[in-house]
Amino acid sequence: MILNWIFLHNFNMIRSTAHWLNKRVMAGAVSVKPFTVFVEGNIGSGKTTFLNHFARPDVDLLSEPVDMWRNVEGHNLLGLMYENPSRWGLTFQTYVQLTMLDLHTRTSTHPVKMMERSIYSARYCFVENLAREELMPAADYVVLDEWFKWITSHFHIGGDLIVYLRTCPEVVFERMKARAREEESCVPLEYLRKLHKLHEDWLLNQTKFCCPAPVMVLDANRDLSEMEEEFRKCEPIFSAALQKT
Repeated sequence: MILNWIFLHNFNMIRSTAHWLNKRVMAGAVSVKPFTVFVEGNIGSGKTTFLNHFARPDVDLLSEPVDMWRNVEGHNLLGLMYENPSRWGLTFQTYVQLTMLDLHTRTSTHPVKMMERSIYSARYCFVENLAREELMPAADYVVLDEWFKWITSHFHIGGDLIVYLRTCPEVVFERMKARAREEESCVPLEYLRKLHKLHEDWLLNQTKFCCPAPVMVLDANRDLSEMEEEFRKCEPIFSAALQKT
């Protein structure tokens, strides 16, 4: 009886997921693709500040869905992952893939679409770190990677520009402590150093993974209140994109 229930539960979940994915494929086939920007960087690098700088009627701003990760029908997956990554890494990153795919495929009527992080940094930085630190079993890593490869080959989710907010790990560590998110209270400096190296290898060195778009690097080590000058370096690119629409 229990086995039958599990089978039906899994079957219904797979059927529902397939239906959702099919709707996304059809929606992507008819929508007009805006100029899409991925804002990437370490924890505390100033991504939200960057998005707020470009808040205007012709820009669609999509924040990282942290609130969804904190409350999945009452379960704080983000907190669980930080507390016990070996146990919750696969669960959390599976949900990250789903919620980020939703942002990637969400239709927009704006000429510019700006996303805080992407499904690519989730895979190339955060999932990769779990695997390298042996906090994720090889089988879990392979399953996540198979999902990632299927998603990126069946959906038009590539971007037009990556803005990399480059920071020193020590700088973002102090920012992280200052903003005092409960889930991040146990995050050590060494974790930020490892994420920094993975971002560098992906976006600058390109030693293992390819970039889905050209990369523009901004120095984000300055005080966040003084970052306006760095952010303005992106203005000509966005203005050119708007003129083409």
